[in-house]
Amino acid sequence: MSILVYAELKDGKGTKSAFEAVSYAKKASETVGGDVIAVTVGAINGDGGLGNYGASKVLNAAIDGADGGQMAKVVEAAMNQTGAGLLVASNDETGKVVAPRAAVRLNAGFVAGVTGVPDTSGGLTVSKGVFSGKATAKVQVDGDKKVIAIVPNSFGLHAGGSDAAVESISVDAGAAKITVKQFNPTSTDGSIPLPEADLVVSAGRGLKGPENWGMVEELARELGAATACSRPVSDIGWRPHHEHVGQTGIAIRPTLYIAIGISGAIQHLAGVNSSKVIVVVNKDPEAPFFKAADYGIVGDAFEVVPKLIEAVKGLKGN
Repeated sequence: MSILVYAELKDGKGTKSAFEAVSYAKKASETVGGDVIAVTVGAINGDGGLGNYGASKVLNAAIDGADGGQMAKVVEAAMNQTGAGLLVASNDETGKVVAPRAAVRLNAGFVAGVTGVPDTSGGLTVSKGVFSGKATAKVQVDGDKKVIAIVPNSFGLHAGGSDAAVESISVDAGAAKITVKQFNPTSTDGSIPLPEADLVVSAGRGLKGPENWGMVEELARELGAATACSRPVSDIGWRPHHEHVGQTGIAIRPTLYIAIGISGAIQHLAGVNSSKVIVVVNKDPEAPFFKAADYGIVGDAFEVVPKLIEAVKGLKGN
C-alpha cells in the first residue's frame, strides 16, 4: 500500500511541516509498506526538496492560488491515480483545511492530531493527545482509505534520501471559491513561524509593559528562536495576536520553550506542555508553571534575562 503525502510548498520548496510529514510517511512505510509519494499544488522548484526526506515521486498540480477545496480535489485525484491507501498531512493551518475535505471526498477514516507512527499489528492504529495533552489515546483507523494529520514538531525531520521524480498531474479542480485579495506577512525578516519553531522565547504580564520586550527579542535573536506571548499580553495589545500560544491560541511543540513572567494558567499550559524542555523564569516561587517546568529560575526577569543574554553571547563567542 503506497502512502501519499500532501506537502505544502512555499516559494517552490516544501515547508518544514511538509518535510516532517514526508519523514513520518517514510518511517510508517517500514511497517505499512509501499512507496512514499508526495502531492503538491503550485509552482515547484525541482522536487521541492521532498526527495531528501523520503519521497520517491512527487505529483505536482500547477494551480496558482488554489484554495482548500481545490487542493482537496487534487489530493483525491492523486489518491485514486496512485492507489494509495493512506494519506498523511501536517495538522498545521493548511493541513487542517485540506485533510478533512480530502477524507470526506475519499470516504476515508480520518484522525487529526497524530503524534506516533502507526501500529499495524492489528489494522492501523495511531496515537494522539487528548484532554489538552494530559493523556494519549490509541485510535484505530478503519476503511479502505485512511487519512491522518500529524502534529507539527512531533516527529522531527529525517533527511538522507535522493532526488524524487516529478510528474505533472492534471486535475479539474474547478474555480477557487476563496480569493486572496491581499497578503500581509506577520514577519518580513524570514523568522520561523511559531508552529515550526524548535526554540521559542515567550513572555507574559510579568514584563509590565510592551516597552520592556526588547530583552525578550534580543534573547530570541541570540538563540535563533521565535517569540511568543501569553493571551493576556495579546489581548491588551502589548504583542500581536499571532504570537499568542495556549489553548485558545497556537499550540506548539518546540524542543525548548522559555517562559518569562508567565504564571502558567492551565489554558496556557495546554498549548505548550508538549514542549520537550520547558524553562520558567518567574519571581513568584509559587507560580503554577514551575510544576510543569524542567528547569526553573526564581528571580526578577529584569535581572535574569540580561544575564541569560550575556551567557548565550559568551557561549556563541567560544
